Amino acid sequence: MDCFDDPTARIEDADALRGHIGPVHPLATGKVLRRLDQFCKDFIALSPFLVLASSDAQGNADASPRGDGPGFVRVLDDKTLLIPDRRGNNRVDSLGNIMSAPGVGLVFMVPGIPETLRVNGKGRATRDAELLAPSAMQERAPVTGLIVEVEEAYFHCGKALIRSKLWDPATQVPRHSFPTLGRIIADQTKAVDGDEADRNLEEGYRTRLY
Repeated sequence: MDCFDDPTARIEDADALRGHIGPVHPLATGKVLRRLDQFCKDFIALSPFLVLASSDAQGNADASPRGDGPGFVRVLDDKTLLIPDRRGNNRVDSLGNIMSAPGVGLVFMVPGIPETLRVNGKGRATRDAELLAPSAMQERAPVTGLIVEVEEAYFHCGKALIRSKLWDPATQVPRHSFPTLGRIIADQTKAVDGDEADRNLEEGYRTRLY
């Protein structure tokens, strides 16, 4: 790995990190819940999007976006969530990680609300058809789901979303200003023509979302 920082400026352990950052505010620790309260449940019911973080047994990390209609993540009880696994490219990076290291972190977002909800816990994959049936979309039930046993849940302040102006329509980037995913894949893999890749991608968006 290239060395960009001064080795003497590195923060090497937890004590050094705490000394550098300073003490944590009591409210920041006191807000952490061990189960989902009604505020958490209501926020999840409004959320159409989350980021799922996981890692494998060797510590190789991955973060995956998950999105659907508001409330697509089902609250089974105060300690348990079900995230449907929709059709994709079959890489199953997140579920593969969970096979060897079940720890997961979730960040829920709601358009227009700057605060986010963070949930940490342990995940496991399920193919229970009866459990997954209520998560059907367009008459298609997911064949796999991720059950998350909640260990921590807390709301995160909105400074990051406020600074980024994420929900401000005026900051949206015109679609034509950046290449399509089809064009990017065609260039990166050299395995398909750009026009063909675009057509396949659009067809997938139109007919294979679920």
